[in-house]
Amino acid sequence: MTVTIVGSQLGDEGKGALVDLWGGDADVVVRYQGGDNAGHTVVEGGEEYALSLVPSGAVRDKVGVLGNGCVVNPRTLFEEIETLRERGLDPDVRVAERAHVIMPYHRRLDGIEEEAKADSDSGAEVGTTGRGIGPTYEDKAGRRGVRVGDLLDPDVLRERLEYVVPHKRALVEDVYGLEAGEELDIDALHEEYSDFGRRLREEDMTVNCSDFLYERHEGGDNVMFEGAQGTLIDIDHGSYPYVTSSNPTAGGAATGSGMGPTVTGRGEVVGVVKAYLSRVGAGPMPTELDGDEREETLAADIREKGGEFGTVTGRPRRIGWLDVPMLRHAARVNGYTGLAVNHLDVLAGLDELYVGHAYELDGEERPSLPATTERWAECEPVLREFDTWAEFDADAVAEAGYDALPGAAREYLEYLEEQLDTPVYAVGVGPDREQTVVRTNPWE
Repeated sequence: MTVTIVGSQLGDEGKGALVDLWGGDADVVVRYQGGDNAGHTVVEGGEEYALSLVPSGAVRDKVGVLGNGCVVNPRTLFEEIETLRERGLDPDVRVAERAHVIMPYHRRLDGIEEEAKADSDSGAEVGTTGRGIGPTYEDKAGRRGVRVGDLLDPDVLRERLEYVVPHKRALVEDVYGLEAGEELDIDALHEEYSDFGRRLREEDMTVNCSDFLYERHEGGDNVMFEGAQGTLIDIDHGSYPYVTSSNPTAGGAATGSGMGPTVTGRGEVVGVVKAYLSRVGAGPMPTELDGDEREETLAADIREKGGEFGTVTGRPRRIGWLDVPMLRHAARVNGYTGLAVNHLDVLAGLDELYVGHAYELDGEERPSLPATTERWAECEPVLREFDTWAEFDADAVAEAGYDALPGAAREYLEYLEEQLDTPVYAVGVGPDREQTVVRTNPWE
């Protein structure tokens, strides 16, 4: 069986916690897109593990696979593995030979290009993490990328570098008028990345992803697909250009792993929803709490209580009410079979509580978001007020089950089920794995 975990909003929905929770029944956990710009935080027994590249299942001794849809920074990969080993874990991580490699020049160009956008009058800066994700996917599409399989053969690697590095050097020196550094030294790159290839080979970490997953699935293994980021920053279905460079949506599980859509489509697709909204970086956010001092204070309280600071960058996230038109879009794009609602506890104890039920645009009420980001930015939220609820004991509620939640909290969740025509499988009421109310196990 397969279960795909997808972010329903703008990322940071707590997907890692659900992968960790249900990963106990999985045999293999697959990241199918993104790179080390995607921070997943897993909490177990009070211990917090911040993962940016290694699949979240590593904390539960599952085989983790970085699929062909990922972009991989070998420096980050080996640093994370070593950190986990130092903490007593023994992660089994496999990397698709077809996955593309983030090179030092990608990171350099990411920073240069974002700074150039910020200095222009276009207002087109995306607010990237500066990890080289976009430039690596650009090279993939431009057929000049370096793949993980290339690191295994020093002669092939040098051939790739001798083709692409002069192109990057010309960009840095001739287009941007800057000085090229060691990140564009072919000999230095070849030495370092040939060594990464040696380590990958010696630790038997590389796989033909499609074949590997096919054999595991046919052998009876449960396979979980872990999306990074969220639906609204999907390059095809998100708020372009304020998007990532890959497909976090459920369809990406097939293309980013090599398992066919008739396999992933027969499994469960669980959309993870944060009980409010947060966003890192630029782009529209109609329900954002950024108006008067009262709203800004409320946003600051939610941010602090919810720990709304980027796992990778530490940047404070923008905060808003739950945006239901966004979720209707996500449900249609991904074809959810179930929902997991996280951070419900963060809303406890508020003096007021609203959701963005719809948008108003050109004098009309709209249930979903427009196709263009410019039109989305013109939308005004149609707010619906909900009763608030008091703070509660997360451990006691998780142990007692759904009916132990405050009545107003259940009304909030049941409204969401009705609007998305999808049942709530799980409710996160605290950061620890055990602080989750499970109504349905997608594996059963």
